[in-house]
Amino acid sequence: MKLLKSHGLGNDYLVVETAPPPPTPRQVTLLCDRNKGVGGDGLLLPVPSARATAGLRVFNPDGSEAEISGNGVRIFAHWLHHRRGAPRALTVEVGGRVVACEVDGDRVRVAMGRATFAPVLIPVAAPDPLVEAPLRVAGTDLRVTTVGLGNPHCVVFVDRDPDALPWRAWGAALERHPLFPHRTNVQIARVLGPDALMIRVWERGAGPTLASGSSACAAAAAAVRTGRCRGRIQVTSPGGTLAVDVAEDWEIVLEGPVEEVGSFEPAPAFLARWAAAGG
Repeated sequence: MKLLKSHGLGNDYLVVETAPPPPTPRQVTLLCDRNKGVGGDGLLLPVPSARATAGLRVFNPDGSEAEISGNGVRIFAHWLHHRRGAPRALTVEVGGRVVACEVDGDRVRVAMGRATFAPVLIPVAAPDPLVEAPLRVAGTDLRVTTVGLGNPHCVVFVDRDPDALPWRAWGAALERHPLFPHRTNVQIARVLGPDALMIRVWERGAGPTLASGSSACAAAAAAVRTGRCRGRIQVTSPGGTLAVDVAEDWEIVLEGPVEEVGSFEPAPAFLARWAAAGG
């Protein structure tokens, strides 16, 4: 087995460079374990595609499969170009759709598609769009805005430093709230200006992460929807800043850096545990 580890602002993924059978949830968890495995916020598995330059399956560190990951797609596009000779402009089929990517050195742009606030498309168990809707979470009255980007998101705007608030408890509670039949990613967002946001991210299946591409897109879309921001928005998380363009028709483009960490070939003893976890 050969793996390449890369990160987008600290949001790290393992690209499976060989072609083993699809991993079981236990095998994904083993690889992503930061103490007994290689460690990562997720696993990227290349798959064949008749519609794009390459196909991709994205796995969360708890072994569940994600519909899409903004940083994961950016890392995968970077790998395709720099390690597999794909052109700078390429496409990736992920979660049943094709997204266009552009690699410029170590910066990657991804056309993430159109953000939606329609409950049935996110999905959310509600009859109408939830835009700053009141919701009691972990003993606190919050206002939530739900957004779909191929995967579900729940954005909570706050008026002070998120780190002064129990955002992790909110994230854990919202991820598994009955409103979200497929669970949800959570963003706690503070507006810094008409074109700038600060966010803290609770990723579905991963918990707190230093950054998240689709989360940055969801927070930016929610900020535009609620009249807080507009246009090209700089979204800063603990790992750094991503740029998100929000068009009038809700088409979203994500841009940011990718950095390779290195290649890994697991030791025989680890591979034996990997094989055992496949049963």
